Amino acid sequence: MMMIIGSSVKGEVLPGLGVNWGNIASHPLNPNIVVNMLKDNGIKKVKLFDADDWTVSSFAGTGIQVMVAIPNNMLSIMARDYDNAHDWVKENVTRHLKPNGGADIRYVAVGNEPFLKAYNGSFDKTTFPALKNIQKALDSAKVGDKIKAVVPLNADVYEGDKPSQGDFRKDVKVMMMEIVNFLSQNNAPFVVNIYPFISLHQTAGFPFGYAFFDGGSSPIRDKNIAYYNVFDANFDTLVWTLKKNGHPNMKIIVGEAGWPTDGAMYGSQTYAKKFYDGLLKKLASKKGTPLRPGPLEVYLFSLTDENKKSTQPGSFERHWGIFGYDGKPKFPMDLTGKGNDKTLIGAKGVEYLPSQWCILDKSKKRRDKLPGEIDYACSLSDCTSLSYGSSCSHLDLDGNYSYAFNMYFQMSDQDAEACDFGGMATVVKQNASKGTCLFPIQIISHGETLNLGFWTIVFLAFVFPLFIFM
Repeated sequence: MMMIIGSSVKGEVLPGLGVNWGNIASHPLNPNIVVNMLKDNGIKKVKLFDADDWTVSSFAGTGIQVMVAIPNNMLSIMARDYDNAHDWVKENVTRHLKPNGGADIRYVAVGNEPFLKAYNGSFDKTTFPALKNIQKALDSAKVGDKIKAVVPLNADVYEGDKPSQGDFRKDVKVMMMEIVNFLSQNNAPFVVNIYPFISLHQTAGFPFGYAFFDGGSSPIRDKNIAYYNVFDANFDTLVWTLKKNGHPNMKIIVGEAGWPTDGAMYGSQTYAKKFYDGLLKKLASKKGTPLRPGPLEVYLFSLTDENKKSTQPGSFERHWGIFGYDGKPKFPMDLTGKGNDKTLIGAKGVEYLPSQWCILDKSKKRRDKLPGEIDYACSLSDCTSLSYGSSCSHLDLDGNYSYAFNMYFQMSDQDAEACDFGGMATVVKQNASKGTCLFPIQIISHGETLNLGFWTIVFLAFVFPLFIFM
């Protein structure tokens, strides 16, 4: 990934703009480095996917507003017993709220897209009870007026061919009405994730220009309103849905909106820049959508690439970052929305492993076992850039082998034994990158440092005695 050469930017970004920061990566960046990167770029809002102590503590005194989160696999614990929710809030929220200089926590995300169709109802019975218990715990701690429990939801919880036909999906409508009524009672917003890229990627015949903001396709008309992009249409479908169900004025936050830079035909830095340029310009105009004029609050997805995310939705899942895995900016942006693109300020203080690569040893002639070796390497690393239409899809067969070997080697901390592959691989000092295909050098990460949070201790306290008596 090439660093864009140009002037850097530091200053005020759009008031309603935030970013998502996930760390499902083999070598996560040091939280302190990431927080400094956010500060350098003037980003004042961040949405997390957990409540890791090191991460949340890094925001103390920064003035950056934080949304912490409870993962889906913990919803049953929070739903089962209020005391669990009370203890979680004490350990992961109020402990960080020092009178002066603490973390500025504004929301607790209870789960993440728990009603996705792909989950087959796994979290249907636990999401709302967990939401109630967390908000009750926040209220009990006397912070519920400032910190709200919310549920980030995928836009698939509502449906409609046109915005005015919008309503909640039939299979989740009862649960959604419980959640929406509860959010309204507590003056909490509806958090929704909107992805024009997914519409373009998954829908045959979807008009290309409709995924962007520059009017590149014919508008969709609905009740005398013309919609020129799917973002506005999707957002207003939710507005109609809430109105039909008794909440016409509920605050809406777009919890995730972004575009991947690799791993799919339309996943590229060029298209990502096109999307962000249009989105940021739209946010700066403060025009909102046809049914919700005015400023919008949107969290970009995502801050950095994550090379261990599930690829079940597609190979692009590991390439959503506006920064690379190492905190280098991918393309120029203007977070003020004025269109004056400049290079974002990259992560400072990042250290890399030695400049060496693991590639196919072409001097070895016997290749009958290579297909199995590449399958092994890719199953334990990240070969998504080799997928069709991606940045490395132009490589020949030998190049594919080398890319896979190097990714496994790098994600294994360049262990000498990780560059063997039946004697068919070798370590070289010359950069193995080819054209648009980057053969990365992995960073030195401190992310694997053991950090025993409250719930890890609870888990160990429960499980360890079982091993003793087995």
